[in-house]
Amino acid sequence: MFNNAELAKLLLRLSVGVLILFHGVHKVIHGVSGVKGMLNSAGLPEFLAYGVYVGEVVAPIFIILGLYARLASIVLGINMLMAIFLAYGFSFSLAKYGGLAMESPLIFFIMSILIVLLGSGKYSVNNK
Repeated sequence: MFNNAELAKLLLRLSVGVLILFHGVHKVIHGVSGVKGMLNSAGLPEFLAYGVYVGEVVAPIFIILGLYARLASIVLGINMLMAIFLAYGFSFSLAKYGGLAMESPLIFFIMSILIVLLGSGKYSVNNK
């Protein structure tokens, strides 16, 4: 009864996709000026900021639907690595109340790796 890998894959995809999509919708509404600033500080070109729309809007929609979820999760994973690099510099510093400062993007990165490894499951458009 509690051993349903396919339902777990669906829950993983929906969790990652919906939660990241909130970040993407915020950037659609408010823009990516903050990301541009971080890219400038890192010496990277500003146009890379528009990749956030792919990583936080398009990829999560694909993940939610289970449409090329593995590929979309690779895109999301790269997006999260960039977020960790730009916002935290891969520093393993602690947050104010414990835990790693980069905990949220790190969890999303790990969850995207899990989707790549597990696939989208039978409750998906691709059904694999």
